[in-house]
Amino acid sequence: MENALRRFKRKVQQEDIIKEIKKHSYYLKPGERRRVKEALARKRARKKARHETD
Repeated sequence: MENALRRFKRKVQQEDIIKEIKKHSYYLKPGERRRVKEALARKRARKKARHETD
């Protein structure tokens, strides 16, 4: 039983099902969606720059 649950969790995580559900759970206006997307891009860029300096 534990093995099946572990495989299920791995499969769900690989297919980004949780992320997709959260994305569709509420409506974002197009402008808000763009701002969120840009904020995530800035966050990734900062994280990448931080790791490159190490």
